[in-house]
Amino acid sequence: MTSFYDRHIMPRLIGCACGAKPITYQRRKVVPRAAGKVLELGIGGGMNLIHYDPAQVSSVSGVDPSAELRARAEAAPRPAGLNVEIRDGTAEALPYEAASFDCVVCTFTLCTVADPSAALAEARRVLKPGGRFLFCEHGLAPDAGVAKWQRRIEPVWKRLAGGCRLTRPVGAMLTAAGLSLTDLSTMYLPGTPRVVGWNEWGEARA
Repeated sequence: MTSFYDRHIMPRLIGCACGAKPITYQRRKVVPRAAGKVLELGIGGGMNLIHYDPAQVSSVSGVDPSAELRARAEAAPRPAGLNVEIRDGTAEALPYEAASFDCVVCTFTLCTVADPSAALAEARRVLKPGGRFLFCEHGLAPDAGVAKWQRRIEPVWKRLAGGCRLTRPVGAMLTAAGLSLTDLSTMYLPGTPRVVGWNEWGEARA
């Protein structure tokens, strides 16, 4: 049974944090590149929906285990004509058949899933051969001093931020899962504390 904090306070905090200007700018770099039949892992409050191009995307399917966040996603703004389906589910056990999607979109999700290796294996399973995995994630910083502080504060941060981890190495996790990186960019997000601001984004292929 989830707590009052998990049901009512945490979704609002996540919504504020994930809607910050630097993060919204990052979403705009990645989401409009999606095409065909798209699956979004951890759709959350639906903040990516406004950035999809209905001329390129035939449908968007989204999964999230939080009923409160799914309700927000259902009400989130989106372009006219965008076909969206939102389902209860986790990234580690997707309710879809193999080779069902042309593209998987994953933004600020791998930090919170319980088992990122399983989530990425599922993403590979549901992607068609040669399918595209578009991602934008925060994670372990390359600078030793920043990484040291990430490890120090992660136990408290994780409890306050819905299980969010600060020390997951994004690019390394993708390649370990058998995804082939075809495009990778990195930087510290401007106006963001470095312990939470290291960002990696780009594209990988199944």
